[in-house]
Formats: sequence, structure tokens, C-alpha cells
Amino acid sequence: MSCVLQTINIHVKRDLSRLVVNNQQTDWSFKVDEFIHHSSQEDMYNSVAKNVVQQALNGYNGTIMCYGQTGAGKTYTMTGTTENFQYRGIIPRAIQQVFKEVEERIDYMFIVRVSYLEIYNENLFDLLFTLPDTPASDSQLAVVDDAQGVHVKGLSIHLTNNEEEALNFLFEGETNRVIGCHTLNKNSSRSHCIFTLYIESRKRNSSDDKYLTSKLNMVDLAGSERLHKTGSEGQMMREALYINKSLSFLEQTILALADPRREHVPFRQCKLTHVLKDSIGMNNNTVLVANVYGNAEQIEETVRTASRIP
Repeated sequence: MSCVLQTINIHVKRDLSRLVVNNQQTDWSFKVDEFIHHSSQEDMYNSVAKNVVQQALNGYNGTIMCYGQTGAGKTYTMTGTTENFQYRGIIPRAIQQVFKEVEERIDYMFIVRVSYLEIYNENLFDLLFTLPDTPASDSQLAVVDDAQGVHVKGLSIHLTNNEEEALNFLFEGETNRVIGCHTLNKNSSRSHCIFTLYIESRKRNSSDDKYLTSKLNMVDLAGSERLHKTGSEGQMMREALYINKSLSFLEQTILALADPRREHVPFRQCKLTHVLKDSIGMNNNTVLVANVYGNAEQIEETVRTASRIP
């Protein structure tokens, strides 16, 4: 990913007959690492994820997040579709890259594990609970921050030996996600989902038994919503309030991490930021993909999404 920032200029023609833009502002300018438009899933992956995955194989924690309004393509970017590999998203491609590297680094021993966590209305759920080797548990999942780092107590973590096994875990978890239907998206994700690869490695001929460990989180965030546009009511409206609140806390956390004057980073404000505490900011690799609609009717949400990039 290029270190030279790119500038995105947005212009909307003034329309006196429709309130498309608040306060009639017609021009905005934002700086991003890269602007990706009309690109293939492969180009997207190479631009935003490939280096983070490579660094995870070298022992550095990383997080890749897709953020944006509901229906803007976050889940497609992160997961893609299963019909054809060219349409697969970041997670399947990361799995492929990891196991390709495992095969090629013959002088290293690797252990790869996976988990799939869902955060719905500030409650934690194991998306792989349906697997036969997942131990039954009546206790609620909880975020624990101890000497071993941040982890979710009760979350099942599964050893995987190859790409096919890891993909099966991903597809199993996808079937258990909470979705809903509203005006902007008939398959709207109602939760934040975090697919994590845990990687351990050490040289085969090393006398040191210690493993190099890292964690790679790939996060499909629930879509930010404007209730008057989605038409959400009842349960879906309550879900939207939880979603928007946690996204606001995520924004506060990222802004705090980007401010060298801040002594305290509010990781514990919500489950999402607490779970990601040891994988975003500081010496970790973090990428935020801002998914936006391209049409003028959604300019308000596009500007709100772009303005959240620090």
C-alpha cells in the first residue's frame, strides 16, 4: 500500500428542489491511502490486505475492517461469494495466502487456528458453536484482558491444517450470522463479525522452543444506519441503535489512537473495541476499508463515512 496519500474530491450539483445535502454544501475533500473504484476482488485484496497478512505471518498482530453504511458492500468486500474464487473476498484470500506461505516456508513449523465471533446488541456469540467438536457451555462469553493478552473466554478456537478446513470454518460461521431485511438492504448484517486467524511459528532447527505468535482479525462491521432511510422499526430499530453506538465508540477509539497527546484510549467502552484492543493501533497493523455508495442520493452517508477516516 502506497505511503503517498490520495485526495478524493466530491462535488454535487446544487439541487434546490431536493434536500440531498444538508446546508447545501456541494464540495468535500478527503485524504486516503488509496481510492479503489471498479476494481476486482483480487485488486482490492492486494491493495488493502496482502501486506497485513504477510506481517501476521512474520509475527505482527493485525486488523482489517470494512466500515460503511448498510448495503454499501462491506460483506462482499470481506467475504465475497462462494460460487467462483474471483468473487471471494478478503477472508478467503487471506486464508489462501497463509496456507500457501505455510507450504513454502519448509524451514518453519506453523500452527494455525481460527475462531469466528459475533457481537450482537453488545452480546458475544460463537458462530462455530454448531460444530461437533465445540464444547458445550452454558456460560456467557466474556472479554478477558489478562497477562496472556485480550481474549474471549468461552470462545471456541479450532486447529486447522489446510486451506479447505479453514474455509469450511468460515462457511459454517456464515450460516449462523444474524441478518435482517430493510429498505436499503434485504440481507443486512445486524451484528459485527470477527473472523480471527491465530498463527504460531518457529524454525525447525532452532534450539529455542518458543513460538512466534500473532493474531489477524478480519472484521465485517454492521452497517451504520440512518433510521429515516432504512425504515427500521421495533427490534431492528433497537439493533440499529446498538450498531450506531458501537461504531461511534470505534471511531472515538481510532481517533484517540491517532492522537499522540492522548494518554488514555477508551477500549472498554464497548465489546467491539475491547476485543480488538491488542490488534489495532500502536505496533499493530490496522486497515480500515470505507465502503460507500456512489449515487447522489446517498451523499450524506458517503461524506459521513469518509469523514471518519483519521
